[in-house]
Amino acid sequence: MNKILANQLALDYCCTAYDVCDSQNHFTEYTPLDGRRRFVGDMDCDFKITAVNSKLLFTGRKDIITAVRERYENRRAEWFFEANTIIELNSFLNGFDAEIKQLHPFYISETITEPKSTEFDIRIIQRNEIEQFRDDERFDEAFCFDENTPDMLGAVAVSYGEIIGMAGASADSPYMWQIGINVDSRHTGRGLGGRLVAILKNEILKRGLLPYYGTSLSHLASQRLALSAGFVPAWVEMTTRRT
Repeated sequence: MNKILANQLALDYCCTAYDVCDSQNHFTEYTPLDGRRRFVGDMDCDFKITAVNSKLLFTGRKDIITAVRERYENRRAEWFFEANTIIELNSFLNGFDAEIKQLHPFYISETITEPKSTEFDIRIIQRNEIEQFRDDERFDEAFCFDENTPDMLGAVAVSYGEIIGMAGASADSPYMWQIGINVDSRHTGRGLGGRLVAILKNEILKRGLLPYYGTSLSHLASQRLALSAGFVPAWVEMTTRRT
């Protein structure tokens, strides 16, 4: 298992890297640790789960974790996020004034690859160039403009002086940067998104960091893009919110 990912999930789930890599499910009381992936509201994490390495990591409020351990201590990860379990779990969480918020697959890339050639001009933009795109809805997936997850790098594609695609990387932690992508609807289906993401992930890897990519379970085009850019499935994460 990738060492950066193991260490990152250990920080995110309040356990050890050994816990991430072993074959047992783990249940921990959540505390916001330095170096965790940072998101809005993560200081008050009531409950979340990750399926990784054929096992499950649970963290959250002590009362929820105690009750969840009794139900799921010996459950396998492979089929845990089936619809019947999700329905059961959400009903169970309602008793603790919580509900499921998101369920996403995540991908990582460990290898620098040679992106396919393209007819468009593609260049890297640095952190000090990103501010010009604030409030530009064309790039709402590439850049987040959130102080918790600062935008660090971009890869922009230009055709006849017009920006037609943008990939952006945010520093969700000191060790892992997440990539988002926007492609002009007139230029989708041509592999441009995959090339932009591949170029940007190469730049992240050159900095000694681990690039990662998250998407929706039902967004097959986005999942294919990740694979085409040299990413592989790494973990699935479920988060919750208070009701």
